[in-house]
Amino acid sequence: MKSIKIFISLLLWGAFTQAQVQLPIESVFQKTYQQSTRTVSGKPGEKYWQNTSKYQIKVDFNPSSRLLKGNVEITYFNNSPDTLKEIWFKLYPNLYKKGTPRKTKFSESDLGEGVSIEKLNANGKNASYHIDGTNMTVNVPAVAPGKSITFSINYHYILNKGSHMRTGQVDDGSYFIAYFFPRIAVYDDVDGWNKYPYTGAEEFYNDFDHFNAEITVPGSFGVWATGDLKNASEVFQKDIVAKITTAEKNDAIVDVITAEDLENKKVTQPKPFNTFKFEAKNVTDFVFALSDHYLWKSTSLVVDPLTKRRTRVDAVFNAKHKDYYEVIDFARKTVESMSYSFPKWPFPYNHETIFDGLDQMEYPMMVNDNPVDNRTDAITLTDHEIFHTMFPFYMGINETKYGWMDEGWATIGEWLISPMIDSTIIDEYGVQATASSSGSKDDTPIMTLTPDLNGSGSFTNSYPKPGLAYLFVKDYLGDELFTKALHHYIKNWNGKHPMPYDFFYSMNEGSGKDLNWFWKRWFFEGGITDMGIKAVNKTENGYAITVENKSNKPLPVDLTLTYEDGSVEKQHASIGVWEKGDKEISVSVVTVKKLNKVVLGSAHVPDKAKSDNTFNVN
Repeated sequence: MKSIKIFISLLLWGAFTQAQVQLPIESVFQKTYQQSTRTVSGKPGEKYWQNTSKYQIKVDFNPSSRLLKGNVEITYFNNSPDTLKEIWFKLYPNLYKKGTPRKTKFSESDLGEGVSIEKLNANGKNASYHIDGTNMTVNVPAVAPGKSITFSINYHYILNKGSHMRTGQVDDGSYFIAYFFPRIAVYDDVDGWNKYPYTGAEEFYNDFDHFNAEITVPGSFGVWATGDLKNASEVFQKDIVAKITTAEKNDAIVDVITAEDLENKKVTQPKPFNTFKFEAKNVTDFVFALSDHYLWKSTSLVVDPLTKRRTRVDAVFNAKHKDYYEVIDFARKTVESMSYSFPKWPFPYNHETIFDGLDQMEYPMMVNDNPVDNRTDAITLTDHEIFHTMFPFYMGINETKYGWMDEGWATIGEWLISPMIDSTIIDEYGVQATASSSGSKDDTPIMTLTPDLNGSGSFTNSYPKPGLAYLFVKDYLGDELFTKALHHYIKNWNGKHPMPYDFFYSMNEGSGKDLNWFWKRWFFEGGITDMGIKAVNKTENGYAITVENKSNKPLPVDLTLTYEDGSVEKQHASIGVWEKGDKEISVSVVTVKKLNKVVLGSAHVPDKAKSDNTFNVN
């Protein structure tokens, strides 16, 4: 039985009539509104455009030497209103090239010559090019709006063995190979060419492209990749193909590759080399992995109840890594939770493969996850990386500039989905770091560009701070309205390139509420995150509790009330109590019982100084 009622009133000294809050808008975004490529409603403008490519990739990979030799044929479509006289490429493997500027430290033994371009033709003719670290510019005949250009590039490089940064050799016989081909950089309506170099710290920004890939490896190796395997019966033996087919149609977990299959050499076709052919349409990247000794567990589930479309979920791993035997369950539950609970959007791809690697990194339809020591870490790592399927892969986010637009979502996804997998988990990833670093020299506004972040801000600005913002808005709007607003954003921008204001304005329009008062304080302004209990006073009907917010950051108010008889009550108020800019609120507790103690705070509310969060009532 409820023994108290709670009323919250704003102290008059801080209340004011608030005019509509305007977000500070950079000139590059003002330009997009003037050119009608984007709108202040959050929708793409009537003149919105984006470029795209078709990639035909042929790769030979030698596991012994780690030599990757490739040919890529690219047809690039200029849908912009601009004539392009040079094309920018990304050579991501050059992160390991001697002399390349990088923010991460690598072993000298892992540094080499980078990508060697053997041939580069544009429209059938030799083209001049210039390589600067991980960027390459190619001089081309003018590509007019609405026209296309075709490139043919032969190249090779040595895959890194150590210093594993999102790609490289995993063990003797296993490799995760990402960013392995020259790819055209994004040319967009905001910045033009994406000229940011890859330093190993910031992540990626790619166009939505169509990939056909042929990957040739020694006959004992299986290959897993982005996209659909088009020639399973040519590369896997009959029983393996049958088990893949079974997994694609059933909820049960299927052991596609077992220890016995490996021992008896009953996995791949017994040929010196096998060529695995994959196709992936409208995705932002293509990666692959291979192993000659990994197990493979697979299952599938209906992700769209309307169309009955299924997604296959795979775990491919070293038998020695015991935590991985449950990863298939965690991965399946994540895909299910994403489809039906949060963000409550049908999982957009045909499969998701979790590969036992040496990193914690996401790719379209693939995850490269290292083994971990305990079950909770395995759950949170698995669901965090799979959640990236929506952000940035379904939504073509510029992670290089705005890491918070994808990592923040993966963080709230981890917080919400982990307890769905195991109800004992209370995931507080990054909350304390947000609190303790708030107000410090590295604690800049979230809208600070990712390459400009330093120290603790490199983590908090990308992960927990935006994750908390999303969580607080979800609490403020309620689950139903928040889901409606989020779906509005997803519908507006999936398969496109949303920028921060597109998100803010889409959420405003989708919810029917002007949330600029919150966006401005949380994303554009700095300051500590700190609240405290200022006073607890007896009233005629119970008690008045004064809660002080010591910064401009709107934070939920959670109170735990302990009474003399030992009973405990919990009360909650959303960020809405700070909407008008007040610095204090008065919480009225109606009760006939004697209050002994009040504690302020909860797991997902960062509070820098907790010494004033407990008040003992006389």
